[in-house]
Amino acid sequence: MKNILISGYYGSKNGGDEAMLAAMLEVLREFDGDLNFTVISMNPEYTKKRHNVDAVAWLNVWAIIKKILSADLLISGGGSLLQNVTSRRSLYYYLGIIFLAKFFGRKVMLYAQGIGPIRGTLAHKLMNFIVNRVDLITVRDHGSLEELGRLKITRPKIFCTADPVLAIKPAKLDAGKKILSKFNLSEEKNFIGVSVRKWIDWGNCRKEMATAFDKLVEEKNAEIIFLPMQFPEDIKAAKSTAELMKKNCVVLEDEFSTSEILSLVGCMDVLISIRLHALIFAGVMNVPMLGISYDPKIERFLDSVEEKPLGNLENVTAEKIFDGVVKKIGAKKILHNESQLKNLRESALQNARLAIKLLEEEN
Repeated sequence: MKNILISGYYGSKNGGDEAMLAAMLEVLREFDGDLNFTVISMNPEYTKKRHNVDAVAWLNVWAIIKKILSADLLISGGGSLLQNVTSRRSLYYYLGIIFLAKFFGRKVMLYAQGIGPIRGTLAHKLMNFIVNRVDLITVRDHGSLEELGRLKITRPKIFCTADPVLAIKPAKLDAGKKILSKFNLSEEKNFIGVSVRKWIDWGNCRKEMATAFDKLVEEKNAEIIFLPMQFPEDIKAAKSTAELMKKNCVVLEDEFSTSEILSLVGCMDVLISIRLHALIFAGVMNVPMLGISYDPKIERFLDSVEEKPLGNLENVTAEKIFDGVVKKIGAKKILHNESQLKNLRESALQNARLAIKLLEEEN
């Protein structure tokens, strides 16, 4: 039995990151049922229960080293781990885990990572020194590929694939319908799913969204439903947006599993999101999507499915949101980018194929 140690932003109750881990485990287990997984987690007990894996605390250095010594492969990813915009310290933490694995002679793969932005001379030099020594890199978009080139990371084998979540199987709608049944919503209405997150300077976005949502309720028979991706932070962000609305809306306040969130997204007629993985869920569930950008990763994903963001947090307008939703409602879940999404799913599966191949290679 081969041992894989996974390093990432897990155990924080972020629906997108937990979906990435679930997707990685699902596909890797399908390709090789004789694998043993340990996950470095902020909440080991939560991770063990949710994903049926072994887990070790992210700050327990000696326990992590012990797991590295028994591992055949360290997987770093997915997600935007190697960047220093949202957090400066996290970049050095994840690079430190990679350095330890290489120091002890273990194979290392960056798995469908979103690379950058990387700012600062020290960060640039450390990225170049450490990442050039890993065994294999897959990135989830061409923007990340370009960032690796800018950082002069050229020694490992590098492949542009896709986000791991795009390989996850679609969920049945039963669970989503059961959750929504508590609110006595009319199926004759247009369900508009909304995924928001608190971010710097997002006051304009909240106001414009609230204005657009009121107009959609009044003129387009819409039901606005806020879906939390990170628990409980996104619930607070949703409520702060809902408080600006004059019309009624629904704020879902529970923590949901990956399959439940997928099912809820599948029940929507349109999904509007600031969060990347809510948009990816829409792709998996074949639901028309509209993105508002707060980070280059949003534009990168939307570009990969031939979509454009409605704007960013500072310049998005109620008019653009309203017009975008009206256009998508007319699509009635018939997407013009189905072929692109199918290709992205195949690319996402390639991450696991390459990981298995690396695992099987002789040192």
